[in-house]
Amino acid sequence: MLRVGLTGGIGCGKSTVARIFADAGVPVIDTDIIAHELVAPGSPLLTKVVRTFGKDLLHCDGSLDRSRLREQVFADPDKRGQLESLLHPAIRDEMIRRAESVQKSYAILVIPLLVEKGWQGLVDRVLVVDCPPSLQLQRTISRDDTDERQARAILASQASREERLAVADDVIPNSGTLDKLRQQVHDLHRFYLRLAGN
Repeated sequence: MLRVGLTGGIGCGKSTVARIFADAGVPVIDTDIIAHELVAPGSPLLTKVVRTFGKDLLHCDGSLDRSRLREQVFADPDKRGQLESLLHPAIRDEMIRRAESVQKSYAILVIPLLVEKGWQGLVDRVLVVDCPPSLQLQRTISRDDTDERQARAILASQASREERLAVADDVIPNSGTLDKLRQQVHDLHRFYLRLAGN
């Protein structure tokens, strides 16, 4: 089975691209979704996160207050490193486990931090969703209802546009219309089916 690692900076449109692939019947394994599941209320990993970062990160229903955690870790690189060392090995293992159970010719593995973590070796091809940093910033602020300072901190913590494009096998520019984006995904879908067939 062909494994395509889908990545891109925050606000570039990875989720939309993944949804279009899923609508075409392609299995999509999303590390952000895995991360949410691994820190569900009562999970061992959530217990470790709370022990490390404090009980004030929990909502009254026992779920993780993600916005409060985000504020903590993007204000302090050491804390971000601590969080990543807790979460990323478990996310990686679960992603591999799910990929191994896929019965289709290819799958999309959504890995926002693929470049930062050096996980290129876990996939056969790297697909980068790309857009200008100014558009990333604008989309992030409006989508996440966050302020510009925090959005810039998140962008600064990620690989640069140039670093992502340097490892890309395939690139989807996402500065245009949704229809144009769909067409690009469908073209790649046909290409990946041909590749997987060979």
